[in-house]
Order: sequence, then structure tokens, then C-alpha cells
Amino acid sequence: MPAPASRSTTRLTNGFSLVELMVVMFVMGLLAGAVVLSLPGDGRALRTEGERFAARTLAARDEAITGGAPVALVVGNAGYYFERRIDGGWHSLDASRLGLTNWAKGTTARVAGQGGPVVQGAPEGQGGGRSRIVFDPVGLASGDASVRLVHGSAVVAVRIARDGQVAVDGSR
Repeated sequence: MPAPASRSTTRLTNGFSLVELMVVMFVMGLLAGAVVLSLPGDGRALRTEGERFAARTLAARDEAITGGAPVALVVGNAGYYFERRIDGGWHSLDASRLGLTNWAKGTTARVAGQGGPVVQGAPEGQGGGRSRIVFDPVGLASGDASVRLVHGSAVVAVRIARDGQVAVDGSR
């Protein structure tokens, strides 16, 4: 008896299977997620700015201790800078290290102490308001203060304690 005629059983192997396509899509989703998480948002950028401000404030406190003269942190609507008390007057510190630093675009700052706002100068919201926090030669601050930085919906508070400690509170 002759063998039955069989159809050709060769399969085409061109193209990708559904499983292969799903794996590629999953890997692309993971990579896209990693990129989105690494982009700096308002909160992350503001936290970095708050940490930089706190570090420079600690450097100014250390400058008061090592220099044996009071150093003031002056915080305003546009930014902050540091001054040293010499011969009865306040003089700006080295501009390359502790000179004027502007807040990032869109960031606003508000300084409050234990008894409420300690902003000197123009009323808040009218520009030009400044606050001065002085570190004495032993590193003590003139009072407790909190510098609240706001950018969009992100808020970071930098607390300056009377004992000279500086801490950054997380974004809320």
C-alpha cells in the first residue's frame, strides 16, 4: 500500500512570538520607570537646595567659632548671604565661599522664630524682607529659627536651633 500523501509540515520561523514581545515590553517599561524616578522633581530639587543652605549655614557657624567673631546669616526673599562683625560693623564674608546665593527660580523663603515671623524690613510678600540670625564665637545662634522653602507644592524646612544645630526637615 502506498504511503499516504502528507502535507508539508515546515513552519515559518519569521517574526517574534507573543512571549518574546511581552518580555521586550516589560524591559522597556522597567527602563522608562527608572528614567522617570531619576528625574528631579520639585521635592527632590528643593530638598537638595535646603541641604545646600543648611551646609553653608553650618560652615558660617564654624567660621564664627574659628574666626572668634560673630557671623550673621541674612535670609531674604531673593536669597541669602553671610556677614562677619568687624570693628563694630557687619562686613560680607568671602564671596567665593559664603557670598550671596540666590534661591532657585520659583523658590520662596519664609523665616519664623519661636515668637512668630522674625522678618525685618518690608512686610512679607512686599519684597525686601530680611532676617538675620547671628552665630556667636562659641557657635550659639541668636535664637531658634525655621527657614521654610517652598517650590510648587513641595515644602522643606531648615531648622536652626539656639545651640547652633541645623537640621533639614523632609518635604511635606
